[in-house]
Amino acid sequence: MRKTGPTNIHLRKLISDISKVSKKNKSPLWARVAEELSRPSRQRRSVNLSKISRHTKKDETALIPGKVLGTGDLDHKLTIVAYQFSESAAEKIAKTGKVMTIEEYLKKNPKGSKVRLIG
Repeated sequence: MRKTGPTNIHLRKLISDISKVSKKNKSPLWARVAEELSRPSRQRRSVNLSKISRHTKKDETALIPGKVLGTGDLDHKLTIVAYQFSESAAEKIAKTGKVMTIEEYLKKNPKGSKVRLIG
């Protein structure tokens, strides 16, 4: 059986864009994110807010190459970057921190510096 990758057109374009930026800036972080997003959806990361809160510090940027779920609360101000957010997670994060998609953050930080990869 041949490996085909994601069938979602938007996800394929995102992976392609991330790979290009990774090669251009020699960024291992973005190469890892592209690899993680290329996995089947059942193997993609799902992270709860409680785990993000435990493994980060105040005013840090956390990148999740998957989905952020709303279980738990955030103790401190964060910028959370992810492919998808549940509705409850986006609401909770907006109260104490900032929500960004991977596309937005890729444009803002193409080198991938000062980011904590969680999952």
